[in-house]
Amino acid sequence: MPDTPDERPAARARLDSVDLLRGLVMVIMALDHVRDYFHRSGFYLQFDPTDLSRTDTALFVTRWVTHFCAPVFIFLAGTGAFLSASRGKSKSELSKFLFTRGLWLVLLELTVLHAAWSFNFDLRVEMVQVIWALGWSMVALSGLIYLPVWAVAVFGVVMIAVHNLFDGIQAQNLGAFGWLWKVFHEGGLMQPTPWSGIFVAYPLIPWIGVMAAGYGFGRLLLLDRGARRRWLFALGGSLILMFVILRAVNRYGDPTPWSAQKSGLFTFFSFINTYKYPPSLLFLLMTLGPATLALALLDRRAGRFTRPLIVFGRVPLFFYVLHIPLIHGLAVLFARARYGQAHWLFQNPPDFAVPKDYGYSLPVVYLIWIAVVLILYPACRWYAGIKKRRRDGRLSYL
Repeated sequence: MPDTPDERPAARARLDSVDLLRGLVMVIMALDHVRDYFHRSGFYLQFDPTDLSRTDTALFVTRWVTHFCAPVFIFLAGTGAFLSASRGKSKSELSKFLFTRGLWLVLLELTVLHAAWSFNFDLRVEMVQVIWALGWSMVALSGLIYLPVWAVAVFGVVMIAVHNLFDGIQAQNLGAFGWLWKVFHEGGLMQPTPWSGIFVAYPLIPWIGVMAAGYGFGRLLLLDRGARRRWLFALGGSLILMFVILRAVNRYGDPTPWSAQKSGLFTFFSFINTYKYPPSLLFLLMTLGPATLALALLDRRAGRFTRPLIVFGRVPLFFYVLHIPLIHGLAVLFARARYGQAHWLFQNPPDFAVPKDYGYSLPVVYLIWIAVVLILYPACRWYAGIKKRRRDGRLSYL
């Protein structure tokens, strides 16, 4: 029987396993964004790679594995907030940091990242994505941390568990408050004026709950390594088991039931093809369960081959801000070399009038992805070194 969290003293050292897992999901996230810009299933051709009537095995797996990125990123942000407090930061200091950094992230999403995704400063259409959700989740957590840790964890778990009960509520039926429902639960396009729009790709529920659950999860990481790994294996296994049982029942936890397909493999794909926008209960069980097991497996002395991932994991926002314009810029170069033009890569909203043969094969996508990661590593290592040498609090905002 594992020791309970309260039976061990707090460990103050930074955990390489947390940075390693975070770095791993950042690198995998870059694969998804390279696919967006370079593969025929990218967002310019509106082909969903998880559409089982159109996809193939390699493409489905390439997209599916990236589902781990946003949940782990936001969950570990909550965990990082808890560990920051365990290293001596007071609640008032932590609350102020979470509030101001959260607002900074929202601003970053609406300005710098908007320009990085679209290569223009036309703000008529804004798409708010994971950094938006991360920012507002931090703002919410800045108030939640004044509750006991167990209460923050319970708040997060309850939000994750019950939010699918409200899937039947539609923004169009809520009148003047419909826009608020889109922001918090349904997502989709809002048009505050006839000439402007905001597309909410990441509604705030249950992402706020994911971060709150991650904050409570942080207490487990203060255990000694042996007890910590036992708890992580037990928790991760339990989450996976819950996913399998609920998904098999096919009644609650995801708006898209699984069904028999043309082959056993594709039936399995249907089983694991859960809903991300917003993330369903089953989506989060499917991703956070294995991620918790991964933390247990990675909780060991870092090796030579894992150190680059730890570097990425220590500067995740820096990596994020750099990788989008890098990938977008490479897409422009490829398009101009191949077609002599790349106008569709500069439009807002996106210009879907692309060449009929636009896009490259998956092997090319993977090669470009590897190149992107290699290009980013020196800059991330440089910035991680600065953050390690300097204790300037402003560096924590990037």
